[in-house]
Amino acid sequence: MQDIVHRQEWSPEVYERNARFVSELGSDVVEWLDPKPGERILDLGCGDGALTVKLLEAGAEVVGLDSSAPFVEAARARGIDARLGDGQRLDFSHEFDAVFSNAALHWMTDAEATARGVHRALKPGGRFVAECGAHGNVAAIVTGLRAVADRHGIDDRLVSPWYFPTTDAYRRVLEAAGFEVERIVRLARPTPLPSGLAGWLETFRGPFFEAAGVQKERVLGELEALLSPALRDEEGRWTADYIRLRFVAHAR
Repeated sequence: MQDIVHRQEWSPEVYERNARFVSELGSDVVEWLDPKPGERILDLGCGDGALTVKLLEAGAEVVGLDSSAPFVEAARARGIDARLGDGQRLDFSHEFDAVFSNAALHWMTDAEATARGVHRALKPGGRFVAECGAHGNVAAIVTGLRAVADRHGIDDRLVSPWYFPTTDAYRRVLEAAGFEVERIVRLARPTPLPSGLAGWLETFRGPFFEAAGVQKERVLGELEALLSPALRDEEGRWTADYIRLRFVAHAR
């Protein structure tokens, strides 16, 4: 199961083409973080570093961590101290003033281990500021994927490899790891897809379509037909049904 579900691969070029909105929409999370000059900050799931650069520009000393070697290479090309690693197995010890994460925690499905590792990485009183997918995120897309998976015999474990918690559930995760939650909110954020549904799927659900094999184009067509009434407007523009969870918590 682990090999099937977690074989997601990332291409900085594909991400730039189809999903640059992810880092662009992360500016509000940076405002919640409010990085200060001289602070040491871990960017957990830094991706290609496009948002991490904003932390450097604020004068912070930043370490980026990502599980994708191509992303780490792209982040290093931006001048970031980026390292390859698993956010669910952090081995830092009380060295960061803050841990920041944007659009990455939902890929770390062992939420408890992730939160404990973040707590261990922080200095006492350090803050954890992040945004990720919340319960109901891309629900229409997931429902459509599940329908076509069933129709074509595709392993439904490839439909939704994410952890999208409610605010109450994630508050419990944080508190159990030793955090005091300052604020946690659920935000509906319909998000335009610049390269359409196909571009989003190419970026975020590649393994699903690999499993479709020679049926890939047919499966994509069926999925677009299913989702068009809900997610595509009269001018043909696609909007994903994003719902986000954002929080600030402090290590006790």
